[in-house]
Amino acid sequence: MAPRWCFALLLLLCAAAGADASKGKWDPVIRMPGEEEPATGDNSSEEGEDGVGTRWAVLVAGSSGYGNYRHQADICHAYQILRKGGVKEENIVVFMYDDIANNPLNPRPGVIINHPEGEDVYAGVPKDYTGEAVTAKNFYAVLLGNKTAVTGGSKKVIDSKPNDHIFIYYSDHGGPGVLGMPNLPYLYAADFIKVLQEKHASNTYAKMVIYVEACESGSIFEGLMPADLNIYVTTASNAEESSWGTYCPGMEPSPPSEYITCLGDLYSISWMEDSETNNLKEETIKKQYEVVKKRTSDMNSYSAGSHVMEYGDMTFKDEKLYLYQGFNPANTNITNKLFLQAPKAAINQRDADLLFLWRRYELLHGKSKEKANVLTEISETVAHRKHLDNSIDFIGKLLFGFENGPSELQAVRPSGKPLVDDWDCLKRMVRIFESHCGSLTQYGMKHMRAFANICNNGVSGTTMKEASINTCGGHNSARLSTLIQGYSA
Repeated sequence: MAPRWCFALLLLLCAAAGADASKGKWDPVIRMPGEEEPATGDNSSEEGEDGVGTRWAVLVAGSSGYGNYRHQADICHAYQILRKGGVKEENIVVFMYDDIANNPLNPRPGVIINHPEGEDVYAGVPKDYTGEAVTAKNFYAVLLGNKTAVTGGSKKVIDSKPNDHIFIYYSDHGGPGVLGMPNLPYLYAADFIKVLQEKHASNTYAKMVIYVEACESGSIFEGLMPADLNIYVTTASNAEESSWGTYCPGMEPSPPSEYITCLGDLYSISWMEDSETNNLKEETIKKQYEVVKKRTSDMNSYSAGSHVMEYGDMTFKDEKLYLYQGFNPANTNITNKLFLQAPKAAINQRDADLLFLWRRYELLHGKSKEKANVLTEISETVAHRKHLDNSIDFIGKLLFGFENGPSELQAVRPSGKPLVDDWDCLKRMVRIFESHCGSLTQYGMKHMRAFANICNNGVSGTTMKEASINTCGGHNSARLSTLIQGYSA
């Protein structure tokens, strides 16, 4: 019999899935390229003649593992939208680990879906940067158009010119000041902003739009994103809250019964389903932001949703979306074919992996070895989460006192201020902690604010090391040690 905590976990997950929202009915509009392939000749000839230069795009799924199915599904879906909009394959760079479509757990081998009734979005997606090539370093090099700095992959980069428009879409886990990558280290906010500034200084684009799906994704830009780079940004959440997975088992609408993982993310499916059901030569950036903001907020209730934010240059929000996502001729006379109400449920991104593991455990038969292994994995995952939470809490008490420790670590800086003043200090504190307490993992990314506040309070590396040793000196992190996982910074 499964331990009591397994049952309690199931109850919690079911409660999250039960969060109700407005009722809506899916009207499928996803079409594979072979069904209604846009007249690429017409679209490509329009590019350059409509005064927007060339459209470029970078699509990044920053995770790996079947439990993170939704991130690669998001990215593949985005690719299909851009291609139907006439954006050339040679101008779209895709980063994804590519371990989902042909994963043994995938009930439809070679197929990825992003909606319970959706069709395959994996077909035709280029494998530009997969496996070990999905790194922050390669992402920066691609954006800057620097082929010599790329390691592995297709060597495709954003070779843009002054009149070109660039669209960046990222989907994964995140934490205060960081975005995940399947190969460490993570993407840190200050590094990303520096790359954007370098891209702007090179005069190799006219305007850029960035969409980011991740927990605390607002913290990547809060207090850091200049307003004079001709870059407009929206994020799935503000600087201090989670983003949400959706189309998960047990929810409504639920994935087909053979699926044991979430198919999409709330912010991501909101913008993509909006783009698919509107004429993007008429819909503005501002309009999509407002639609996605409402839908991602759980229709302004925030019971199972987040605050979509915007940063950067607000002066060109009235521009039409086709300038960045292209235009699908099939949508010429279409307007809101899909009633844009939120799904009836969503789940905190950080709990989606536990939902996946529990569903997998439930569906395995009897007392099989595989079922026992999954239960062990659940136990180890929950134990490591508890270890991380307790370790950070105790380090805070050692550094700031038992009364002030928790409040010092969790303090949120005023709006308009960055997470931390010294980003090198933040990385240093992360490495010190992981050296003695084990890998943060995608769950532990939520503790980045604690490390930032340790830096903001002027704690030295020596003091942090002593606190980490005293807290985790006897801890055996086994497979979650930095010797196996590497460092997050």
